[in-house]
Amino acid sequence: MATKKPENLSFEQALEELSTIVSDMEQGDLSLEQSLKQFERGIALASASSGKLQQAEQKVSILMGNSEKSALTNFDNDME
Repeated sequence: MATKKPENLSFEQALEELSTIVSDMEQGDLSLEQSLKQFERGIALASASSGKLQQAEQKVSILMGNSEKSALTNFDNDME
């Protein structure tokens, strides 16, 4: 199976793969070459995820009207 580019993964998929990479590296069973490849992939995933988070924050800011007076409030899911 071909590995998707980090920017083509959803935020959740990137975090899941990043978590797997960290777990694999923590076990210490990878060769130096494998570790470097995994580290490089992890950096790419982290960078792509950070970019997606920034985009989401910008969208929220735009939707809130860029007003500092428009404070975010806790979501209350009680529909009673």
